[in-house]
Amino acid sequence: MNFSKYNTVGVLGAALMMSTISCTNLDDKVFGQLSSTEASPDAVVLDPQATLQGAYAILNNIATNQGGTYAMEEHPSDEMMGPTRGTDWDDFGTWRKLHQHTWDASHQRILEAWNDLNTGAFRATQALSVAGSNTQRAAESRFLRGFFTSYIVDLFGRVPVRQVSDAADANPRVLSRTEATNFVISDLRYAFNNLAAGSAPNVATKEAAATMLAKMYLNKAVYTNSSSPAGPYTFAKSDMDSAVYFSNQVISSSKGFALTSKGKYFDNFHWENDSRSKELIFTIANSSAAQPGNVRNRYYMTMHYNQYVNAWNGFTTLADFYNSFEKSDERLSSQPSDLTSKTGLNAGFLVGQQFVVKPNTTAAVAATDRSGNPLVFTPNVNLGFANEVQGIRVIKYLPQPGAVDAPANDYVFLRYADVLLMKAEAILRGGTDSQGQTALAIVNNLRTTRGASSLSSLDLAGMLAERGREMYWEGWRRSDQIRFGTFLAPVDQRSSTSPATAVLFPFPQQAIDSNPNLAPQNPGYL
Repeated sequence: MNFSKYNTVGVLGAALMMSTISCTNLDDKVFGQLSSTEASPDAVVLDPQATLQGAYAILNNIATNQGGTYAMEEHPSDEMMGPTRGTDWDDFGTWRKLHQHTWDASHQRILEAWNDLNTGAFRATQALSVAGSNTQRAAESRFLRGFFTSYIVDLFGRVPVRQVSDAADANPRVLSRTEATNFVISDLRYAFNNLAAGSAPNVATKEAAATMLAKMYLNKAVYTNSSSPAGPYTFAKSDMDSAVYFSNQVISSSKGFALTSKGKYFDNFHWENDSRSKELIFTIANSSAAQPGNVRNRYYMTMHYNQYVNAWNGFTTLADFYNSFEKSDERLSSQPSDLTSKTGLNAGFLVGQQFVVKPNTTAAVAATDRSGNPLVFTPNVNLGFANEVQGIRVIKYLPQPGAVDAPANDYVFLRYADVLLMKAEAILRGGTDSQGQTALAIVNNLRTTRGASSLSSLDLAGMLAERGREMYWEGWRRSDQIRFGTFLAPVDQRSSTSPATAVLFPFPQQAIDSNPNLAPQNPGYL
């Protein structure tokens, strides 16, 4: 489905939505009331299908932006950093503050995520309000609302909620983190019970709902911890059983999900991943004709100016994270023939001398930096004063030769390997599997498929490490580290343990200014 073909609810709707989540001018004119009825003369009647597509369209903001929601889930973790290179990538310390856990309520990336996620949740609420007796449309709407709201719960804790019938100048009520968690689970359970199985992955499906439910139950101990958001957490057996149950709903689906075969890991992120991969559960469909969820930023943000795509020379991984892989692990490095022979690029992690096949040529040559010296990426990097070659780069989505600005790679939110790892973790934390599998057997099957050696035993530290090796740069690492209790620990270029309050972001100051119900601010922030 090409989401870019659908109009959203229009200027009036956009003005109203932004006034509810980010407006600081309390004297703005109220234009009217968004409603599913015509109860008031100035109500805006919403088209059901266009309104639903307007909710889907907000997903594109996550895919096409290296900031916002994606940055908040990756940069504060142990697998990504954004070093300043001379005057490049300084942005008033935006990226450094994320890595060093020194953000505040005025941070631009936090505001971007807040606006995107709350807009998505409200658009889904609008779509639900006009779904009428169409159960499929209602279920898709509730899946999307649950999807967006789950991120708000994860990043911020408490969640503002608004109904379409609320007055435009009314302050949205705010759910506690526990209330919001139950709200999300309720939406996702409705979606699971009413969505069809086996549909295309670029729309909400029963399997997508089951995957998100597994995530919610796996993280429920984090989201409902009454003593401290930073833990320690008590993982209830009933929650772990639920995580296993919903994982099994995906595993046994008629869709026939399966790991990509050995040597084909990067088919999950190839420009033909919609046909090459059986792991894709929830995606944004891109094609040569339209790229509403264009993935180009995922490789532009990391590669050097003089590589095949003439990129932005920005983000890197951490050397310790790179060193957590076995050399035989194809997730570390691979040379897909239709990528490497045409571009000189490897898939995975780029370190050492780099090569390039320039457009309209066929032979790979040594790439150079801007001074004409060999382009050799080094493991070590200085976050505040990096030169242009410091830092190991990462290629997860493969640049499409000849179409690097308009690639056809579908953007992947949810995939099958994540489900397997969630099931293994839930079993490791005390869940019971009706199929009798063990966490170790699940993880070893994944590892051998990826070319890594089998493990003799598995503990929580090993489980987190395996999630990192499989899911790196896909937007889940911060959440994983919090659940495993490692998020606050020092890493390269962050030498001190972070305060416990860093496990939640602050509400943007603009949001508190426009909705006093969000007060008090999250602990640790002014």
